[in-house]
Formats: sequence, C-alpha cells, structure tokens
Amino acid sequence: MSAIDHFSYGLLTPVLAYVMSSVGSMLGLLLTSRARLAGRKEGTWWLAGAAVAIGGTGIWTMHFIAMMGFSVPGTMIRYDVPLTAASALLAIVVVGAGLFLVRHGGERPLALLGGGVLTGVGVAGMHYMGMYAMNMSAHVSYDPLVVTLSVLIAVAAATVALWFTLRVRGALWIGLAALVMGVAVTGMHYTGMQAMTVRAHAMTGPVPGSRAIDFLLPLIVGLSVVTMGLLLAVVLSPSERELRSEREFLDRLREGDGGAPEVDLFGTPRG
Repeated sequence: MSAIDHFSYGLLTPVLAYVMSSVGSMLGLLLTSRARLAGRKEGTWWLAGAAVAIGGTGIWTMHFIAMMGFSVPGTMIRYDVPLTAASALLAIVVVGAGLFLVRHGGERPLALLGGGVLTGVGVAGMHYMGMYAMNMSAHVSYDPLVVTLSVLIAVAAATVALWFTLRVRGALWIGLAALVMGVAVTGMHYTGMQAMTVRAHAMTGPVPGSRAIDFLLPLIVGLSVVTMGLLLAVVLSPSERELRSEREFLDRLREGDGGAPEVDLFGTPRG
C-alpha cells in the first residue's frame, strides 16, 4: 500500500477549501433569502443562482482545491477533464434539485428529508466522480464502511443546509450558518478521502489527462466572474427587509380590494 499525503501544501489547501465552501454557502443563503420573498419567476432565478453558488463554489470548488493538496509520493496524478467538468455540473444540478424540492414542499418534513437525501447522495456522487477522474499508475480501492459514513455525512449536511435556506434570516445568522455548512462540506470531503487506498505500480506509459494546476487559472477566472455577478445581483436588488415590507404592503392591498392579483411596486403582475 502506497503512502498518501492529503496536505502536500500544508494547511493552505484545507484552509482555502473551507473558506471557499463558507463563501459559496453564504452567497447561496443570501440568494435563497431573496427567493423566499420574490414571486414565482423571480424566485426561480434566485434559486438557480443559489444552486451555482452552493453547488459550484461552496461544494465543487472546495472539493477541487482540497484535491490539489492530494498526492501519492513518487506517483504522477492527472485529471480527466470531461469527468471533472461533469462532476461540477452534477454538484450544481443536485443542489438545485434539492432547493426547488424544498421550496415547493415548504417546511414539510418529508420534503426536507427527500431534498436532503437527493442532494446528499448527489454531492457524494460528485465527490467520488471527482476522485474517479484521477488517473495514475496505481490501483485505487475504497473502504465500504468509510464510504457509507461519508455519504451519511453528506446527507446530514445537505438536510441541514436546506433547512437553513428555509429558516435563516439576517446577515449575522446567514454568516454563522455558512460557517457551519463549510465545516460539514469539508468534513464530508476529507472523510471520503480517508476511504481511499492506493497501491502504486510501475508506469507502462504516459498518464492521460491534465495536471491539477492546469485547472487553477480557469477556476480562478470563472469563479471570480460568477461570484462577482451573483454578489452584484444581491447588492443591486432590494434588501430582504425591503422585499418583506413590499410583500406585507401588497398583502394588505389585496385584503382591502377583495383579492386582486399580486403585483409589484410598478404595477406589474407577479408570475
């Protein structure tokens, strides 16, 4: 069995991974707070942005940054680009599916549990797909018990995260919830990594794929553009307090005119 180093850059990769997970989670919670008070159409776009923030930045980017610290001394590691891209898409899709399921199910326990299981299993699938995307001259195996534990952690973390999207309000509580989500997501990642056993063998040819560092520049550029776009959308939109005041005002109007269609402040019917 070959030695495995999960922290080949020291604390840099785990700390940076945790920070990115927390930032993505915080941005996602800010977006879901907007979705709770927006109309149907506007809420759909806010939830889509939240799926990108949590699934793309908070989960997949965290995973990839943490993987950059993974090494097997004396063994060359390359990454399958299509599989790595597919793992990113999977993370965004399953988070989005969980958010929409919980939104339509409200706070019903069955909807929350179903969304948590769907999202958690999907996130665990993303993790192991990303690990499967690694190419090296070695035989890789996994401990079934540790894999099961990592999936259970993913389901629990996803369920708590979805509950946060329904209940957490205010900058302070959103920030604290994001820190908790960051711990859960990074904890699931490193638990899953402990399930791996590597037995290196002699190289019989070039290892296919790209180096981890080759993903770094596109990752930073893409992440910066998406994050800035989502942050601008939050900053330029009405605050949660303003949206709540608008909604209460319109509710009073509807009560006074016998249930007229819901409109925004410009008189446009909401979707």
